[in-house]
Amino acid sequence: MRVREALRQGFKTLLAHQTPSAGLAAELLLMHVTGRDRGWIYAEGEVELSAEQADTYFRLIAQRATGRPTQYITGHQEFWGLDLEVTPDVLIPRPETEHVLEAVLELARRPERAAAGRPLRIVDVGTGSGCIALALASELASAAIVAVDISPPALAVAARNAARLGMSGRIRFLESDLLASLVASDEAGRFDFVVSNPPYVGRDEIGLLQREVRDFEPPLAWGAAGEGDEVYRRLFPQAWQALEAGGHVVVEVGYNMSDRVVALLGPEWSEVGVRPDLAGIPRVVTARKKIP
Repeated sequence: MRVREALRQGFKTLLAHQTPSAGLAAELLLMHVTGRDRGWIYAEGEVELSAEQADTYFRLIAQRATGRPTQYITGHQEFWGLDLEVTPDVLIPRPETEHVLEAVLELARRPERAAAGRPLRIVDVGTGSGCIALALASELASAAIVAVDISPPALAVAARNAARLGMSGRIRFLESDLLASLVASDEAGRFDFVVSNPPYVGRDEIGLLQREVRDFEPPLAWGAAGEGDEVYRRLFPQAWQALEAGGHVVVEVGYNMSDRVVALLGPEWSEVGVRPDLAGIPRVVTARKKIP
């Protein structure tokens, strides 16, 4: 079978199963099977695939047609220009989360931070694939970063990503239920930033999720309990304990959650801000621990 015909059949199959972005998925899976880029696929459409390549391609197309995310099939997702391994043990990094990075970097590069004369100390809560911690490490060469997660399999994925990217020595990985392990140690009150993309999908919103998320991504990472703000209720008091005076908490929030999340920040916080994503949806909440 020729490349062009395989791509056409893959697209038709995914379209028939109402797969989101069917054309892109068909392309990415063919790129994965052939080891070629998109330009080659369209320039060399008359090239014959081997029988093994064709069989593999349509097997992967069948998997995608069930709703299994393309990223779990290929084992990769790009985030902040970094090629990350992803497995069903971790949430697939999404472009919206890059707004969390932008907020942290803007705050980290304030003149008063530079004047401190020491490396920044950052903790990424619920690190999953390690996407936030690794992106920050790529931008802040001297920062001391701790990445925590309650899931040992997720931490294993994050550690492998750090090793692949040559950052194993830059990030310390720690199993912890939110910040419990850190606030109970001598590291309490020492961090400049607490950063997190926590699980925030409420029980009543599960029916609104794409099947790719609902049926394949780990509920531990996206929510599925209560009203969706439970993690913030636990995280903010712990973040206050973990941060030094003047430190910042930066969190991603759901599309309709910013007001509720902001309301959870008490008088011990200042400079509370909400940042929108590219669609204008409130996506990131920031706050600063008051300086006595």
